[in-house]
Amino acid sequence: MVRELLKLGNPKLYEISENVTPEEKELVKAWAADLHDTLMEYRKTYGAGRAVAAPQIGIQKRLLYMYTDKPYIFINPVITFPDDETYTLLDDCMSFPGLMVRVTRHKRAHISYLDENFQAQTMDLEGSLSELLQHEYDHLDGILATMRAVDNKSLFTCKT
Repeated sequence: MVRELLKLGNPKLYEISENVTPEEKELVKAWAADLHDTLMEYRKTYGAGRAVAAPQIGIQKRLLYMYTDKPYIFINPVITFPDDETYTLLDDCMSFPGLMVRVTRHKRAHISYLDENFQAQTMDLEGSLSELLQHEYDHLDGILATMRAVDNKSLFTCKT
């Protein structure tokens, strides 16, 4: 089911999400389906979107959904950085379409997570996928890209 995306300023976007528990395993399937449907609807409307975090649709759980070459479900992810190399880029967000934010992100990241079967997985990320998962992971901690702006002149409007 397509869910409403919470927009910039909604207090729920600034909350820290709770871990998904093993007892919620069956709920994860429904949540992931809603995340998928919402992402696909956003793509249809805006022509963009690769991932979405559960808090963006009002589910305060540590759950990310990414669809690139195939769907990926990240339950209770933990991101670490193998080095300190960073880069600056313009970031956008489904919670504030039409706004770009200049942020600094790590070039590489390592993510540990549980998949939809609650099996431990890891993934090494670089470049745009590293940035993408860092962005989505921030949502789990109530952090928006606007809060990571490199300075007070780093917000830009764009056509949607």
